[in-house]
Amino acid sequence: MNAIKSLLRPLLLTGALLPLAGCNTLLLNAPGDVARQQGDLIIVSTVLMLLIIVPVIALTLFFAWRYRASNAKATYKPDWDHSTQLELLIWAAPLLIIIVLGAITWVSTHTLDPYRPLDRIKPGQPVAAEVKPLEIEVVALDWKWLFLYPEYNIATINEIAAPVDRPIKFKITASSVMNSFYIPALAGQIYAMPGMETQLHAVMNHPGEYQGFSANYSGAGFSHMRFKFHGLDQAGFDQWVESNRAGGQTLERAGYLELEKPSEKEPVRRYAAVAPGLYKAILNRCVDSSKMCMDEMMMIDANGGLGNSANALAPRRRGDLRGGPVVLSAMCVTEPSATPSWGVASLAP
Repeated sequence: MNAIKSLLRPLLLTGALLPLAGCNTLLLNAPGDVARQQGDLIIVSTVLMLLIIVPVIALTLFFAWRYRASNAKATYKPDWDHSTQLELLIWAAPLLIIIVLGAITWVSTHTLDPYRPLDRIKPGQPVAAEVKPLEIEVVALDWKWLFLYPEYNIATINEIAAPVDRPIKFKITASSVMNSFYIPALAGQIYAMPGMETQLHAVMNHPGEYQGFSANYSGAGFSHMRFKFHGLDQAGFDQWVESNRAGGQTLERAGYLELEKPSEKEPVRRYAAVAPGLYKAILNRCVDSSKMCMDEMMMIDANGGLGNSANALAPRRRGDLRGGPVVLSAMCVTEPSATPSWGVASLAP
């Protein structure tokens, strides 16, 4: 019997520790300053909450054991119903922890705002006034990632690189459905949405290769929507840029429309040049030149609609209670001889 017990103990211990084999402490010890600060928040918040949780669990077990039915020595007070000291302890300690957590949350929410430019590279090293962030335009496609570097006029598929200790400004959008851009070693996730732009400021402090992926389900190829992030020194980053330019391929609008079609497990691709204004066209959903851009459409709406033409609108007939002017029917007559640059039929007066 003793032999069986001695054999079971290491097996049970191994079984208890086995789930921990899949743990990754990257979030709590990230090589990027923003992600590291977020990891510190997790640790501080957990410790503060454990200050309440651990004593409550311990006291629960103690009271269950101390006042068990078989313990004749325990004090029996069937009419007891209140203790001022106990009430103060029960309410004061959690209240103090909530106040501390609230203060930490308030400060960190503003300090780590993804839209806020960085004010430091690492602890004790502020961002120099002359340093310009590396701007990277991110497009979430089905099911791959497109990265554009406007400073270098290059683009990549499913690969990204940045020099260490240089601030990075991500401008993020999507082609079809909502997605989520996430590099755990660099910073927290942020959503990518079609027709909208989100931003993320971050910095990588240690060279290395890190995983990036989509953190929001977006369809059948979602699980393969991964990419590599390379943290490089300046010389290595310059070499990486030149290797992209050596490919010689240009990402034109027609090529992007093909790239936009759903596909899975796309290999890394490199583009030596990018068509002018491509990211803006993606953001405004008018890469296809036959479609009106969203910013043009909003400008027309802001000017009163239909270019704010006085001849475009007319008052409703007497007795029509629906209110507001109406579009004249003649405005909807097409003119084949005059087609606007954004590719829809013009409206004749």
